[in-house]
Amino acid sequence: MVERIVEAVHGLRQAPCDADFELGLAVYLRETYGTERLPELYARFVVGDAGIDHIMRRAIWRACCKAFGQGVQIGPGVGFKHLETFEIGSSVFIGANAYLQGRFDGTCRIGSHVWIGPQSYFDARELVLEDYVGWGPGARVLGSEHTGVPHDVPIIQTDLRIKPVVVKYGADIGTGAILLPGVTVGEGAVVGAGAVVTTDVPPRAIVAGVPARFLRWREVDQSVHARHPKQESP
Repeated sequence: MVERIVEAVHGLRQAPCDADFELGLAVYLRETYGTERLPELYARFVVGDAGIDHIMRRAIWRACCKAFGQGVQIGPGVGFKHLETFEIGSSVFIGANAYLQGRFDGTCRIGSHVWIGPQSYFDARELVLEDYVGWGPGARVLGSEHTGVPHDVPIIQTDLRIKPVVVKYGADIGTGAILLPGVTVGEGAVVGAGAVVTTDVPPRAIVAGVPARFLRWREVDQSVHARHPKQESP
């Protein structure tokens, strides 16, 4: 087989405007069911792949979230916890069977034009993904850990330490990678497939391995930069 390069799709697509009836449906669902009962309704549409399933998933997310943009795609089997703490931008793709676990007093912010691969897992208690982040299939982020103190009790009985995780504009997280509590991945950085990130990643750095180590800097190609300048969220 010969290597091919094809034009990007998701990152260049403009966010479409959702139909007015969808916006009205979200208002109706929020007023009729409330955020407490909507997860029960969501279960009826979570696994389907028909048009009505996609519409209902999007309407329920819009009804629950603190903020919700246009043109969001939510794949079959996507699960969540404490959706009322989420802020979702426009033109976001969430792949099949991803799971986003928020916390009642936490914050999960996902920017616009973010692509989240299937079977990803987010400990989204204090999480920020900025615009144009790519998140590979099966990649995970852990935002919390047990203190392990006192030492004479099972670790699972010790308090939970929550640390913010931030992935900056245009960074790319490889398939199966893991981000541990408290890390920041810098703007335009690349985390290799299967890497375990334990410390901050500088902007435009490429890291890989377990634990993740610096490999090299991304080269600046002015011709590419001219075709794809940094864009602002719609």
